[in-house]
Parts: sequence; structure tokens; C-alpha cells
Amino acid sequence: MNLSRGGEDCVSWFVGELGDLAWHVKAILVQRAHEGAHPGGAGPAHSTCNLNYKDSHVIPVIFHNLSGYDAHSIIEDVANTFEGSVELLLLTKERYIAFTKNVANTKDRYGCGTSHMRIIRSEFRHLSEDDFELLTRKGVFPYVYVDSAERLLETCLPPRESFHSSLIDDTYSDLYLMTDVLLLADVFQNFRDTCIRSYGLDPAHYFTLPGYTWDAMLLHTGIEFELLTDVDMVLFVERGVRGGLSQCSHRYARANNRHAPFYDPSEPSTYLMYYDVNNLYGWAMCQPFPSARFRWVEDIATLNLSMIPSDSPTGYIFEVDLEYPRHLHNAYSDLPFCPTREAPPNKREEKLLATLCDKKRYVVHYRILQQCTRHGLHIKRIHRAWEFAQSAWLRDYIELNTGFRTRATNDFKKNLYKLMNNAVFDKTMENVRNRVDVKLGCAGRGDTAPRLLSRDRTFTAEPCSERIFSPWSCAD
Repeated sequence: MNLSRGGEDCVSWFVGELGDLAWHVKAILVQRAHEGAHPGGAGPAHSTCNLNYKDSHVIPVIFHNLSGYDAHSIIEDVANTFEGSVELLLLTKERYIAFTKNVANTKDRYGCGTSHMRIIRSEFRHLSEDDFELLTRKGVFPYVYVDSAERLLETCLPPRESFHSSLIDDTYSDLYLMTDVLLLADVFQNFRDTCIRSYGLDPAHYFTLPGYTWDAMLLHTGIEFELLTDVDMVLFVERGVRGGLSQCSHRYARANNRHAPFYDPSEPSTYLMYYDVNNLYGWAMCQPFPSARFRWVEDIATLNLSMIPSDSPTGYIFEVDLEYPRHLHNAYSDLPFCPTREAPPNKREEKLLATLCDKKRYVVHYRILQQCTRHGLHIKRIHRAWEFAQSAWLRDYIELNTGFRTRATNDFKKNLYKLMNNAVFDKTMENVRNRVDVKLGCAGRGDTAPRLLSRDRTFTAEPCSERIFSPWSCAD
């Protein structure tokens, strides 16, 4: 069913249609829940399935570029049309990943990674080349000319020069929007079908691809993590999270060999090599990772660092003082070991610095520490060590996606399966302390405003318009 509407009230009409749909679906789900309360209602099921059965009262509404500008034009109507607050999921104060009102959940299509999708020609084999190009090309629309709603009511084309920078009559506007929406729907449905066939989970029920791939990984591997509840351990591990170096320390190099135009035979022969290493994230995520039995090592003196295998069932993170011998400085000046997060001289903001300085109370994984000692760094003191059970529990999922990518027949699927691996790492690096609960309230509507503002966790409120505001609260 295709519905469209133009005019200045189109946003209010659209929000009203969403509200009607939401209440209609909710009524069906409530009726089903009541019918399932007696033996003949929900069909045959044993007690475990019956007790674990859950209805989803969320209707995903997928927008293209919601976070860019579309959300701003409808959010006030959404807040004003129905009772209750709107829950927001933000990228920034101005950009929304999603917002939820009653049972309608509106999401940005880009949230699930589909900005990386390309419209693959092989997926539209039934179209001729001309039709495919016409469908996927950027629409011709004189944007500058259409500066009011009345322009869309005109029945003839504007002057040719109006098309140099930009819309036209309403018939073409409707066609332009319809082809755009239908094409995006095809792309998104193809994305959903691919994910459901590959992982058995529907991405329409997720806000972002990192969240989706994390659940897909948990489902595929069956891993159950022990919850890390000791705050000192959490802070200790976080001190070892610094980021990755990305720099060019040796900015200029010149080859000298018999193939080079300026070859000097009196100088040693040198060559330049370019390495393109594939699947770096994938390789790293196939290594053993912590999963359970977290505890401090009581007798550090019994540990022999050099004798711990890389695939040991028990892993360690150390806090050490390291000495960087001066005779190693020239050899490792381009890429020193053990970068640190600290402010450069005369600067306030912290950066990731690779220096040749000695390290104090440096938190480091045992395999990196082994690498450092093999290359000549000295351990001056071990302050403490933290041990854990480890295994390569992520390897099966990484290899699953690598296999999918190898068998992929187009660039869209290749990029998707690559992102499904890389986004697992992104999820593990998420700083949950930055999470906030943001709701959209409407002043003067019931007790919404005072109730939201009086919560203990509310620390600020941002005005969105004369009547709309968004209280920010610390996340649970």
C-alpha cells in the first residue's frame, strides 16, 4: 500500500497515520495476548515455550537519513500528537539514530550500516540497462526554484535555467519520491533478507550494526561471559585501552637499486616495499580472549612470563615498570613499543604518544609484554597481575563471516560480511559511561514535564522549541 500526501500539513498527516497504525497493531497484539491465556488461544506449546514467549510491541519505521534532517521536521509533531514522552537515541544533540513513541519506533536506515550498501546491478537482472540507469540516477529537480508549497501546484515546467542548481510540478515530485522510496525499500529488504538467512536475526529490530553483529555472535558461539563486577578490575582493564597508532614516522624514503633512475652503486642497495595485509581485524579476533574466572594474582613471584604459551587456557594482564635501554632508541625510533595516552608538552588534550621514555605502572597484556622483552625492553618491577580464563571463543564467528565473504557474489555482500566482523570489535570498545537517557517532553501536557525534570538522574535539559524540551539523564 502506497500512501502519499503533499502540502504544509503533510508531516502532521504522516505522524497521524503512524499513530493509527501503531494503535491498530497494539490492539491486535493485546487481543492475541488475552486469547493466549486459555488453552485454545495461542495454539499448542509446551510450558517452557509458553513462558518464554514474548510479543514485540515495537513497530520499526525506517527512514533514509533520519539523523541528517528528516527527524527535525517530524519530531515536534510526534511529541505533540500523542500522550507521553519520546525516547531519543542520539549521535549528537542535533543527530538522532532513532526515537520511540508509544509502540512506533522510528529508525535511521543508516543505523544498521546500510550506508555502506551499493545498488548492485546483478540484483536487478530483470531491468534493461537504460531502466536501471534511469532508476538509480540522481533525480532532476530544480531545488532553488521550488521555494514554497505553491510552486508544486504549477502545471508547467519552469525555465530550463532553473534546473542548473536544482524541483518541478507535483506529479514529477510524487514520481521522484516514489522511485526513491521504493528503491531504498528494495535495498533495505535485500539487506534484511541477507542478514536473516545468514544469522537468523532481523536487523529491523536493531538500532545499529555493531549491536546486531554482537547478538549474532552471541547466538552463533553460545558463549556465556562471567560478569565482571569488581570496580577495581574494571578500572584496571580500562587503563590498558589506549587506541591504535596510525602515523607515518619516516615521512620520506628513497630507494637505491639498479632499477631506480638515480641509482648510486657506491651506496648500499635499498628497496621500498608496500604491504597490503588483509583481514587484520579478523586475525586479531581469532586469538584467545578473556571470558571468566577473573581474579588478582596473589603470588606474582611464581609467574614466569616467558613460559606462558600464547594459547594458554589462563591469560594475564600486568601492571609493570618498563625500562627502554638507550642502545635500542635508534633501532625503534620509527615505531616505539608501548604507546601511552598523555598530553604532549604545552598541550591540554591527551594524545596517543609513542615515545622512547621508560614506562611507569604500564598496564599491558602478557603477549605484548612478551614481545617487548624479546626485543630488549627490561621489566623493572611488576606491581600486580590480573588473570582470567581465556579461549578463542570468537574464532568460529569470525571464520563464519570470512567464509560468507569468500562466497559473496557482489560488493554489497563482501562489504557487509567484512563490517560484521569489524563491528564486533567496535562494540567491545564502546564506552558505556558516555551513554545517556534522553526523552522528549512537551510542556503543558499532563505531568510529563515535572516528572521528567524531577528524576534524580536528570542532569540537564535542552530546549528544542517553545514547548518541546529534552531532559538528559545518566543511563542505568
